[in-house]
Parts: sequence; C-alpha cells; structure tokens
Amino acid sequence: MNINQLFFHIHYCNMRKWEHPRHIARTLTHHTLLLVTEGSGSITIGDKNHALQSGMLYYVGPGTFHSLEPHSSQPAGVLTVHFSCSRVILNDGRWEIAEEEPALHPAPAQSLKDAYAAQDMFHKLVECWNAKLPGYEFMSKILLQQLFVAIAQHLKKQRQPDAASLKVDKIIQHMHDKIDGKITLGEMSELVRLSPAYLSRTFKETTGYSLIEFFNKLKIDKAKELLVEGERKVKEVARELGYADEFYFSRMFKKIEGVSPSEFYSKNVHDI
Repeated sequence: MNINQLFFHIHYCNMRKWEHPRHIARTLTHHTLLLVTEGSGSITIGDKNHALQSGMLYYVGPGTFHSLEPHSSQPAGVLTVHFSCSRVILNDGRWEIAEEEPALHPAPAQSLKDAYAAQDMFHKLVECWNAKLPGYEFMSKILLQQLFVAIAQHLKKQRQPDAASLKVDKIIQHMHDKIDGKITLGEMSELVRLSPAYLSRTFKETTGYSLIEFFNKLKIDKAKELLVEGERKVKEVARELGYADEFYFSRMFKKIEGVSPSEFYSKNVHDI
C-alpha cells in the first residue's frame, strides 16, 4: 500500500490509565493503533495473544476481534487512535476514491521501545486531538501521517543492514544521477545484482511504486522545479530531462500531476 495515496479520517483518540483491573473485549469497524506507555497485561488480536508491555505498538484492523486485560499489580497506560482511511488517486486530472477498503499491513504487535520519534509523534497526536483547538482535526490527520512515517523509518533502521533496503537506496541514488536519461529494469538489476523479478517486487514493497513509475515521478518533480524557476519553456524542460518528444513529456506530466506543464506553469509562475 502506498501511503501517499491514503486519506485519513480520525474517529477519536484516547489517553487512558487503568488503576483498577478492567477487561475490554470488542470488534470495531475501523482501524486502531494502541501504544502502551506503562504497565503490563495481555492483549488478544484475532486468535493471537500478546503480552501487554510498555513501548509496544499494537494494530487492530477493521472487523478484528480484540480483548485487553491489564494486570492489577501494574496498571496499564495506553494511547490509542481510531481511524478510517480511503485510497485517493489523481487520475488524468480527476480525483478518484477507490471503493475497496485499503489494506494496511503493520504487524499486529511491534516494539517501539527505542523509537523515540514515533512515540513522541503518538503523544503529540493524542494531545492535539484532546486539546480541541481550532484546526485540530486537520492537524491530527497530519500527525497521523507523520506517525506512520516515523514507524516505517524505525522499522527500516531495525532491519539495517538490510541488503535489499540498501540496494533500493542505491537504485534511487542512481535514478537521481540519471535524471536526464533513461533506465531499464535489466540495467538496475545488474547494478544491484538482483533478479529482475525480485528487484521489481522489493522496490514496490519499499517505495509503493514500480521502478519506472518512481523514476518518472522523480523526473516530473524535477520538471516542476525547473518550470517554477520561470526561465525555461516546456520543450526545453522536456529536453533537459531526456524526453525527445515534448508531447509525450506533457502526457506523462499530466498523468502524474493532474494538469499539463503549461497549465502548471501558468498557475505557479504567472499567478504568484
């Protein structure tokens, strides 16, 4: 799942501490993230039981039964965010909402004990929601997105040195170096010594895009920078980024950005 395509709606956030034993068992229709800040106990998600420990993050998907039972000797404190999300796509200038429920794939239980950035982001999210200051719903959505990014970055660090992850980073750097040219799957697989099929799968799992989609996005991001400078015509930008056909470049630009290069130029240069 490409998180860049996700639109979040937060139902509510909580900050709780159970001073007395309490058993909670329920099935919800939305997503839930739960971070344990202190104490101990047990939590069941689906058919699997996990120890409730400080620094652990738990994910419960829609329609999944879960139960939580803090220990009486060590009252548990938790932060929770309950949310729904949809996949929103910009397709040829039109916004489209995917009908299917996005499948989020965080592990049901994972440790954030040393993930200070992620823990801090979770606290900021719950505090923002509970403060109810003007604009809190919008700010909370941004903080939820940042929380997902912080969790992903923490997991990436845990996997280091992950050979596949390092090779994806190497390919992205190569793409930047070849921004004015072309790449092929075969060339990239030779560069990092992975089979084309394995590389394709690994790259998409890591970035949310195929190799060529990601490279085209880098090119269009660079094209936007050059157009905003206001010193080049569309055909000059196309040529600088390795597009021999200005019209193909314009079609690719509109597919990714939703507007043509000339429309983007007019809106972002003349309308300043």
